[in-house]
Amino acid sequence: MSVTAPLFYVRTSQLDIAYEAHGPTDGEPVILLHGFPSDPRAYDAIAPALATRGYRVLVPYLRGYGPTRFINEHVMRSGQQAALAKDLLEFMDGLAIPRATLAGYDWGGRAACIVAALWPQRVRGLVTGDGYNIQDIAQSLTPQLPATEHRLWYQFYFHTQRGVDGLTAHRRELCELLWSLWSPSWTEGPSLYGQTAPSFDNPDFVEVVIHSYRHRFMYAPGDPGLEVIEQALALQPAITVPTISLCGADDGVGPPPLEDDDVAHFSGVYRRQVLAGVGHNIPQEAPHATLEALLELLA
Repeated sequence: MSVTAPLFYVRTSQLDIAYEAHGPTDGEPVILLHGFPSDPRAYDAIAPALATRGYRVLVPYLRGYGPTRFINEHVMRSGQQAALAKDLLEFMDGLAIPRATLAGYDWGGRAACIVAALWPQRVRGLVTGDGYNIQDIAQSLTPQLPATEHRLWYQFYFHTQRGVDGLTAHRRELCELLWSLWSPSWTEGPSLYGQTAPSFDNPDFVEVVIHSYRHRFMYAPGDPGLEVIEQALALQPAITVPTISLCGADDGVGPPPLEDDDVAHFSGVYRRQVLAGVGHNIPQEAPHATLEALLELLA
C-alpha cells in the first residue's frame, strides 16, 4: 500500500526538489534515496517506521522523477553521478541539515556514496545497496564477461537513437520489464509497479536517463560545472563513514560476487550482508533488513 506523506519542495541551484517528509522536524535526519527506475515508494515500509522512533525522515524524488523539476530550460539535463551527488548536498544545505544518515541504492546509492566519500563530515552513517556505487568511468569501456554484458543490454540500448525513441514511447513498459528482470523472485513487484510508474512521466525523465547511461561510458560530455567533482571521483575515493552494504542475492542486473570486491573502498567500520531471495530493489523487497541496518547505524 502506498504511504501518504506531505509533499514539500526545496530549491537548489538547478532544481525544485520534491520530497516527502515523515516524523518530527527536530528529529535526527535520515535521508532515503531511490534508484532507477523507482521513486519514494521504495521506502513506504521504512520511512514511517523510522518516524515513529522519532527520526526526521526525508525521501526526495531524484532529478527527472515525479514532481521534481529543473528551475529553467537552460539547465543541462545531466544524469551523471556528480549531478546526483551535488543535488543531495544542496538538498541538505537547503534544509539546513549539517549531517544525516543516508540510505540509497542504484542512482540514490551512488549519490549517497559520493557524498559520504567526498564530504564525510556531512554523513553519520551509510546504508548502501550493492556496495561501492561510485562509477570508475575511466574503466567503463573495458569489456566484461558476456553474461555481465548481457545484463547491461538496456544501457547499450540507451546509447542509440532507437533507445531514446523507445524509452520515450514505451517508458512504462520498459521500466516494468526492468523491474521483472532485476527482481525475479519479488512476487509483490508486479502489483506495486503501478504506484511508481507515474513518476516516469516527468518531462525530463528520458533526457536525464539517457545522459546518465551515456556519460558513464564516455559517450556524452558532462556538465562542465561538475568537472571538479568528477575529477575527484576518478580517484575512486575511499568511504570512511560507518557503512552497511546490503546486496540482493537474486539481483538480476548486478548479482553480488561471492567475494566482496568492494571492501577495499571502505576504510571505516564496514560490513556486507547478502540478502537471500532479494533482487535489485533492496529497500522495497527487504524493508526489515534495510530498517535494521539503519537502526544499527543510528544506535
